[in-house]
Amino acid sequence: MKPGNGIKKLLANAGLSGDFPGSYVLIENGKPIYVGISRQVFRRIWLHCRGETHYNANLVYRIASKKKPSDVKTSRDKRMQDEEFLAVFNEVRSHIQQCSFAYVPIDNDLTLYLFEAYCAMELDTYEWNTFRTH
Repeated sequence: MKPGNGIKKLLANAGLSGDFPGSYVLIENGKPIYVGISRQVFRRIWLHCRGETHYNANLVYRIASKKKPSDVKTSRDKRMQDEEFLAVFNEVRSHIQQCSFAYVPIDNDLTLYLFEAYCAMELDTYEWNTFRTH
């Protein structure tokens, strides 16, 4: 995703008039690494690439946490205040911006949830797709 591309521009470049519910796949060098779902697919993809907090760039946060593990248990907010961790977070976010995405609109909620799990299994994205319940 190029700098300066907002959601409206991304939609226009894809020939779409508006956002939609569906599933998307993050692809790194031709290999799927993450499957996600959203009620607003392009907004969610944009947040993966441009989000600045652990809330809206959760995948970036998880990858950064694996690259720079913490020795002490601390909150996500505190980690984001650590300059070294923030540098890794920004590096991961820049890397995600270079990846490509594929997407498919899906209107039915049940189909959407099942499709995400099925794709995660079929595409072998287990490293970043977890379905652990709270």
